[in-house]
Formats: sequence, C-alpha cells, structure tokens
Amino acid sequence: MNFGFTEEQELLREQVRKFLEERCPTSTVRSIMNSDAGYSSEHWSQMAALGWLGLMIDESHEGVGLGWIDLIVVLEEMGRSLCPTPFVSHCLTASTLCELGNEEQKKTCLPGLASGDTIGTIAVLDIPDDPIADNLTLQASADPGGIILTGTKPFVTDAGSADLFLVAYRHANKPGLAIVRRQDDGVSASSTATMDLTKRTGTLTLENVKVPAAQLIPMTEAQLIRLLDKGVVAVTAEMVGAAEAIIEMTTSYARERIQFGHPIGKYQGVKHRLAEMYVDVESFKSLAYFAAWCVDEDPDQLPRAASLAKAYASDAFAQMGIDGVQLHGAIGFTQEYDIQLYLKRSKWARPMFGDADYHYERVAALTL
Repeated sequence: MNFGFTEEQELLREQVRKFLEERCPTSTVRSIMNSDAGYSSEHWSQMAALGWLGLMIDESHEGVGLGWIDLIVVLEEMGRSLCPTPFVSHCLTASTLCELGNEEQKKTCLPGLASGDTIGTIAVLDIPDDPIADNLTLQASADPGGIILTGTKPFVTDAGSADLFLVAYRHANKPGLAIVRRQDDGVSASSTATMDLTKRTGTLTLENVKVPAAQLIPMTEAQLIRLLDKGVVAVTAEMVGAAEAIIEMTTSYARERIQFGHPIGKYQGVKHRLAEMYVDVESFKSLAYFAAWCVDEDPDQLPRAASLAKAYASDAFAQMGIDGVQLHGAIGFTQEYDIQLYLKRSKWARPMFGDADYHYERVAALTL
C-alpha cells in the first residue's frame, strides 16, 4: 500500500478545493441549504463537466474510471466546505451499477449518471437502524417478466432530488436490487430536511411498482453488506474534511480572540483541546484512507477497516463539533456564525451507516 497520494490525486484535490472555495463559499452554502431543492443545479452541471460525477464510472460508459482513493480526495473537500449536493448518493449508485449491473444496465444508466443528467441514490434498508442485512425487509411479489414492489423506504438520502433509485428488496429469500425511476408508475418520493440542512433525506414510496427483469440486479448477502460498507467509507471521508475545517476555524479564532490581554490560544485549556482534536482527526483520517484502499485492493479487509474508521470518527467528530462551538464562546452558538454548521454535520454523520457502538461491536466480532 502506498501511504501517499499521487501527483494526479494532489492536483485533483487542488482543483476541487479551488472550485469549492470560489463557487461554494459558506455564504453560498447557506443560500443553497435553505432552498427548496437543497442543491445547486448549476454546481451539479459544473461538477459533471469537471468529471467528478463520472469518477467511479468506466471510460467505456463515458466516465473517468478512477478508484476509491481518488473519490475520497473529492469527498474530503466536499466535507470541508459542507457543499450541499447529492454527490455521495450519486457515487454509491454509480459504483454499485459498475460492480453488479449487467452490460445492458450499465449502457442504459451510467452515461446519464456521468453527465449529471440523471441523479442517483440508493434505497436499501427498511428499518432505520444498524446497517445489517436483517434490516432489509421489503418483499417483492412475482410478476410475469419481473417483480412487483409495494412498500416504503424511509430515510433515503437525497430522495427528493434523485431521478434513479437502486431499491433493495427480497424475493425467494434472496436480496436483489431494482432499478426504479421517479417517473415510473406508483413511485413517489418526498424530501425532508434534517438538523443539517446541507444534507437532505426523504421517503420513497412504492405502490404496485412493476419492475421488468431487465431492471433487476441479483445480489448476494455479502454484496449487500459491501454496498453498505462503501457508504460507511464515503461518509467517513466527508467527516475527515469537515473535522479538519473545524480545527482550522477554531485555531484561527483562538489566534484572534483576545481575552485578559492575550489571544485565547495562549491558554493551556485551549491549546490542549486543539492538540487533542488534531490527534483525533489524524487518527481516523488514516483509518479512512486504509478503508478506501481496501474497497478496491483488499475487499476481504473492508468490513473491519470501514468499521474501525467509522467507529472512531463518529465519536471523535461529534466531540470536535461540540468543542469547536464551545471554544468559540457565546458567538459559536449563534445561527450567524459558521462553526455551528459543522456541529450539525457531526450530528448528521454520527448515525449514518451505523453509529460508533454498532461499529465497535462489529470490529470486536470480526476480530474473534
């Protein structure tokens, strides 16, 4: 394993950071997150033009054909800026289709995802709890030439903006994925804002939705868990970028805020916590990088690696959000100041694809 990024990956990071600093500063983030759509269609088109939306898609299907290490470079910067976008959901959809879809399904779906004309998301679990196979309960009924789906998928990320849904179901005691589009008969999706307004979720409702066999993707239990583990890695990568932004903002404030004639960063109570925050983020950053490497290079180690990263990050990032606000003093609690946005992101990220308790228990079970 190479523990450093390549020159091309560093150039990608510079490109992403420059774009987000210029096109999506915090003032723009606030404007977008309070809009009905919850994302900027202009930014989305620009990201497509830069190749980010096709990052995980093969060149034969109009994508860029890169891997998960390249993807987390983009995700880190997205997290740093809190850019409101369905990027994580979209990339998980594209990655899953690339791995599990047949050639006709790839030909039909991937070019639209790469160009940004289609926004994708995954609708996997029916019980909003730990990311385990038992929480997939939607039962499909047989239909000549396909299946029929009736049920509700809660807490589907970016449900309100997605055009294409990969819907997980069970049939004959086996899991599978159905490619469902918003315009299909019986499909409806609503959008709901969470505490973190930069992240949207919603409910996907299916009422006697007929899905032909050509739009069905067979899947094993192991592939279902791998899909969820990739979600773990993606969310943790965003947490790395957001956590680094907390440190940068709080350190800058500690240099400028004068109390008793000195910058507050001079006092040990502030310096020690900033040092602890730095150690925490460097620790789960390394774990996140290894987990991303495992996605492509060592799938057998992915479950343990993903859980180690998410377990550490879930607790550490949540505490960093709290400490970042507290070290800013009273101004940190105001709606007008930006540090509280990162606290809200930590609250959103903590339970996504499993909280710290679940992942620590999973690591222990996998280690036995």
